[in-house]
Amino acid sequence: MRAYAKRNPITSFFILTFIISWSGILIVASQTGIPATAKQFDKLLPIAMIPYLFGPSIAGFVMLGITKGKKGFKMLFKKLVKWRLGTRLYLIAIFTIPILSIISLFILNQFSEVYTPDIITTDDKITLILSGLIYGIVGGGILEEFGWSGFATPKLRERYGVVKTGLIIGLLWGVWHFLPVIWGSGNSSGDLVLSKFLPGLFFHYAGLIPIRIMIVWLYDKSNSLILPIIMHATGTASTFFIFNISEVGIPLFTYYFLLAFLLWSFIVLIRYKFGL
Repeated sequence: MRAYAKRNPITSFFILTFIISWSGILIVASQTGIPATAKQFDKLLPIAMIPYLFGPSIAGFVMLGITKGKKGFKMLFKKLVKWRLGTRLYLIAIFTIPILSIISLFILNQFSEVYTPDIITTDDKITLILSGLIYGIVGGGILEEFGWSGFATPKLRERYGVVKTGLIIGLLWGVWHFLPVIWGSGNSSGDLVLSKFLPGLFFHYAGLIPIRIMIVWLYDKSNSLILPIIMHATGTASTFFIFNISEVGIPLFTYYFLLAFLLWSFIVLIRYKFGL
């Protein structure tokens, strides 16, 4: 197995990531079925998400140890503490996805109030913001990016450019989200609700791929893990918490469609303005 992993580091990384991440959900889902009922999902999600979120980083650490040894971990630590990166890159990492989310909702809100974001409709704005930021930074940024950006990105960049690297990781990142999306798309009886499932399925490909290309670009420009962690964190916090909408079905799909369009448009802008 070790010899295979050394010969096929990228394939081994993704296989190990999926095994670790999906194992918790599959074990829990063996008791609930797929999809779970809404009540089961809310109750068991925290348990299932522990191995799920740790999967990419554990796989990254294992593969880093196999391929680089102690030297690899020293390099990883240097990338984690490298913070003098330039104001422009920080601004792009922090604000791109939140601003595009706001623009999407502002446009759609001209046609219907169903596109009013949760940050406006909720009475407990502080809890919503803190929940989004904590989950985004810890669950999304830190626990995932040691794997995606700490191992997979530099390894793929040895062979491919920024865009192709982003496409490969982004596509598999979308597939990685498939199991929790379908597991959490049930109604009170445990039947699949397409109005919940399809918008999430769509965005985890159409939206996450351009986000991953941007994250790879930021990593490439900085050789640091800080910017990938920040963009992942702000993207998660804004899209799925702060600027989320309570509607599902066509309204949610429309929001995700417009946001994905703007994300891809931003990729074109980066390619034209800065190069990829």
